[in-house]
Order: sequence, then structure tokens, then C-alpha cells
Amino acid sequence: MDQGNNSRVTEFALHGLSGPRELQLFYFVFFTLFYSSILLGNLLIVLIVLSEPALHTPMYFLLSNLSLIDACLSTFATPKMIFDFLVEHSTISFEGCMAQIFFVHIFGGGEMTLLVAMAYDRYVAVCRPLHYTAIMSIRKCTVLVVGSWLIAFLHSASQLVFIVNLPFCGPNNVDSFFCDPPLVIKLACTDTYILEMLIRLNTDILGTCCFVLLFISYTIILVTVRRRSSAGMAKARATLTAHITVVILFFGPSIFIYAWPFHNSTGDKILSIFYAIFTPFLNPIIYTLRNKEVISAMKKLRRQK
Repeated sequence: MDQGNNSRVTEFALHGLSGPRELQLFYFVFFTLFYSSILLGNLLIVLIVLSEPALHTPMYFLLSNLSLIDACLSTFATPKMIFDFLVEHSTISFEGCMAQIFFVHIFGGGEMTLLVAMAYDRYVAVCRPLHYTAIMSIRKCTVLVVGSWLIAFLHSASQLVFIVNLPFCGPNNVDSFFCDPPLVIKLACTDTYILEMLIRLNTDILGTCCFVLLFISYTIILVTVRRRSSAGMAKARATLTAHITVVILFFGPSIFIYAWPFHNSTGDKILSIFYAIFTPFLNPIIYTLRNKEVISAMKKLRRQK
């Protein structure tokens, strides 16, 4: 901290996964391999969709954007966490901490809104199949993706505005592997109750709206699929299973972390790791293992190379 009458925190101490030296080295190897797999899996999906003309459809366009967001979501904090396993005291500058707060919400919010766009695409494909090509197009999907990023940016910027001007004069210990608003805001040297409620309201509005839209969409889709029996509907069930699994994996930890925010617990730390690392790892596995078109395109790309 700066010395003087108005001491101000210039860095924060991150308390991630602690343990003896041998365990820290194991974490380093484990998460390095994990992070490499996340980048490989998600970027491979992007490459497959771009290289295979048969996958130049709205559904796969949205899927490739989801994989890109997953790669970014795992990158905003994981490389630093991996590096911190090799040092005795993990710290992050004030500016770096604010950057992490911005990126975790822009990528997290972007994934929420993009999942809604993907649900809309599936709704049109299942409930209005004869009008699908007229309603959905790459151009319209581009608008949906840009809209998702815009909503995520506004959400993330509003979170940062709430926090960046708070007075931080100590303590500076963040009990997580990255700067998360519920933990950072408690370190401010002022009464933050109103700001806590505003941040919670901001996050809850976005999360609740996305979750309600997803719940309504998939409920209608599942009812429609159940009423119809055909080869096309069987394929739709497999796709829907992948979509719903991803939604549960993404929103589950988020609900537990932000439904009762602004408290410190080991459970939140574990859920944050699941949210930022394990979900981006599982998404490409879920989509590729249940998608014959992606598997076929992957085999074709491997033969070409």
C-alpha cells in the first residue's frame, strides 16, 4: 500500500488453492494440462466449423462463438492461477484486479446471453421447422452474437463502475484465485451495503432473465419433441440434451455463488474453479460426443491434415 495519510491498496493478495509444496506442484501440472485441453478443445471446434462448409449453418455458427467465449472465460484468470502455484505469495495489482472483474463478467454475461440465442435457434428449428431457413440465417445469428456481447459489455462495465472508485485501504486479502466482486467489495474502507445490493441486483437481473428465457424455451421445445416422433425429432433430442446439460453446468455454480453473495467460503472457491475452468472444458466434450456432424467433420479434417 502507498504510505501516507491516505493509504491506498495498490495490490491484492490472492489465496487460491493452498497446500504443501508437493500439492502445489501437482496443482500446477494438473491445471496446466487442463487449461491446455480447454484451449485445444474449444479452438478445435472453432477451426472445424470454419473449415467445413457443411457446418456453415446458424446452429454451428453459434456453437463456434460459444467455444470462443469458453476459451476466453478460462483464460482471464487460469494462466495466472497456474503461475501462482510456483510462487510463495500470490499478488495481483489493483489494475489487474479490476481487469479480472471486468473480464469475468463480460465473458460470463456473454455466455449467458449466447445460450439464450442458441435456445432461440433450437426453438425455431424444432417448433417452426418449415420456416427455419426464412427466420434463421448467418446474418441474423451475427446480430444475436453482437447483441450478446453488447449486453455483456454493459453488464460488466456497470459492475466495474460500482467497484473501481471505492476506497481500498486494507486489508487486501481475496480468498479466491481471481478477483470476484463479492469478495473484493467487502475489502472497501466504507459502508458497501447499498453497493452490494446494486451489484447483486445487476447480476440477478441478467442471470434471472436469461435463466427464465432458457427455461421457457426448452420447456416448449421438450413438449414439442415429446408430441412428435420421427427421425428428425430423435436427432433434436440428442442436440437438446447437450444444450440443456451445458445450461445446467453453467448456471448451477453461478446460482450458488451469486444467489447468496458477499460471504467467504471454501465452497464458493471450488464453485468458482468449476465455473471458470471445468465448464469450458466439458462444453466441447458434450457437444462433440453427441454430434455426428462435428465428429464427421473432425475425422475429415484429420484425414486432410
